[in-house]
Amino acid sequence: ENMSVIIKGGTVVNADQSFRADVYCDDGIIQAVGPDMDAPLGVDVVDAGGCYVMPGGIDPHTHMQLPFMGTVASEDFFSGTTAGAVGGTTMIIDFVIPGPQEDVLETYHKWRGWAEKSATDYSFHVAITWWDDSVPDAMGTLCRDYGVNSFKHFMAYKGAIMADDETLVNSFTRARELGALCTVHAESGELVDHFQTKIFESGITGPEGHPQSRPPQVEGEAANRAIRFAQMIDVPLYVVHNSCAHSLNEIARARREGQRVFGEVLAGHLLVDDSVYRNPDFEFAAAHVMSPPFRPKANKEALWRGLQSGDLQTTATDHCCFCADQKAMGKDDFRKIPNGTGGIEDRMHVLWTHGVNTGRLTMSEFVAVTSTNSAKIFNIYPRKGMIAAGSDADLAIFDPQATHTISVKTHHQNVDFNIFEGMELTGINVATVSQGKVVYKDGDVRTESGVGRYVDRPCFAPYYAAVEKRSSAIAPTSVDRSS
Repeated sequence: ENMSVIIKGGTVVNADQSFRADVYCDDGIIQAVGPDMDAPLGVDVVDAGGCYVMPGGIDPHTHMQLPFMGTVASEDFFSGTTAGAVGGTTMIIDFVIPGPQEDVLETYHKWRGWAEKSATDYSFHVAITWWDDSVPDAMGTLCRDYGVNSFKHFMAYKGAIMADDETLVNSFTRARELGALCTVHAESGELVDHFQTKIFESGITGPEGHPQSRPPQVEGEAANRAIRFAQMIDVPLYVVHNSCAHSLNEIARARREGQRVFGEVLAGHLLVDDSVYRNPDFEFAAAHVMSPPFRPKANKEALWRGLQSGDLQTTATDHCCFCADQKAMGKDDFRKIPNGTGGIEDRMHVLWTHGVNTGRLTMSEFVAVTSTNSAKIFNIYPRKGMIAAGSDADLAIFDPQATHTISVKTHHQNVDFNIFEGMELTGINVATVSQGKVVYKDGDVRTESGVGRYVDRPCFAPYYAAVEKRSSAIAPTSVDRSS
């Protein structure tokens, strides 16, 4: 039933090299990569002359259909993965987020149900938001039976999904036993709660109060705390959506000291700054309310340098959409504006225009930060993140000459605002192959609901078993006092 497809005449770009080659896909798998291949009869031929053929993007941080702050994100798993496919993204890693005391496995199955309408492949991080004796058992089941190898910890959102220090210690320790990766949303929930109250009571009720209540120091403190916890418990750590120099500096320090710490940056934080919150139009300012917030300009350059130097390895969107009527829930109180912005359709495009075209990133570095590094860190490489025989046939085909202006009027994201509105792009995705099928071509969207597959991500336990012989980071030593 899977039609074969051959991508002819393009330049294949992987994270390690680029070369002229055709790509032949059948049965959802890349069968051959090589120059001047003959197309078998009846095969769908995609002309990629003058184009770059790259591994489909992996967005390691999305929130489709998220129930949050009294409403539900406007983007569902079908509309969201479809918008991603238009922009060259062929896989998402979304989040299962149990509420306080909510059964972890039941929540996981609930999210799996919502995701069944996905158009492209997907996987899940699972958030640990509370702790009792059932949680470590659930974590074991998720790792063993459901291909989950990463657990998320929200250090913010006090009184809701915040993981306190006790939960962090317990969860990090269990993750280490399982060979799983810990990820954190690094903002100090106590400080944010304190500043939110203080700023609101001082009479600042509008969206400008949002960034003021969670300054960069709040992010740096939490990043450092999580990094130190991970260091002492000896577990690898992935810090999501770094928005400022404060957290980046903590990651850089830890990496220089040989600690296994990874950093993610959102397309939005690379390109948008905090001036948006001072716009007098409530709808405009509120549309940009997300956590961590957009930052003063100097942070954007620091984040680009973090990406160039390798201290930040992945790019994401934190795609979490709320429309104007939902954002209006906080019209008299910035603390009630649902947090989130879009971007899954635009991430690859804006990074090409502002990364590759400016010389900040080579094409191979672009592939690394949009796809390959996520595949490696989350243990699905080379199934994903590479164009080679045997890898999944997930491809993005970029025409470096094609131009496009981003607009809410033409985007495929199910939200009434675009944070990159009016941005002029040079170099856009013109065709997308997912599971060996052309799902987007020259403006023609051909995605189908329900064909996306859940992707298992194996744990890293064999690696940990091998190094168990080395002393743990903080090894207990007894002193002989018998004499």
